[in-house]
This record gives sequence, C-alpha cells and structure tokens, in this order.
Amino acid sequence: MTKTFRGRPGSSSRRISAAPINDPPGEGGPDEAASFIAETVAALALLARRHELGVLVPLLEMTQLEAEERVRLRSKRKLS
Repeated sequence: MTKTFRGRPGSSSRRISAAPINDPPGEGGPDEAASFIAETVAALALLARRHELGVLVPLLEMTQLEAEERVRLRSKRKLS
C-alpha cells in the first residue's frame, strides 16, 4: 500500500467544519464518531499487541481511552 504525502502535517489550508452538537442518532454526529473510533481503535490495539508492534500499542490504547472519555463526557452532559 502506497501513500502520497504532500506538505507538512497540520499545514493544510483546508478547514473542516464541526458537526452540530445535537445531531440526531444515526446521522453521524460527534457522539457516533467517537464511539466508532473507540471500537475501531480497540480492535487495532489488539492487533498491534498480538503482533508486538511496540509503540503503536500504547498510542492506540491512549486513543481508545480518549474516545471513550469523550463519549462518556458528552453523554453525561446530555443527562444534565
């Protein structure tokens, strides 16, 4: 698999607008995205651990924790 990379990371002049906070379920809002990321990264972390891919394991696990925390905090906010 080949990737083409142009420019430095973070140097993109393109901006991505944030999705509205109150997206209906199934509309791909931030809560759904964070849940999907947490689940996907958990599988990737397991794969990295199984193949002893060094520093990828803690990075992926940290990403999973961050996504789960974001979901938890957003659900808590919605209950208030």
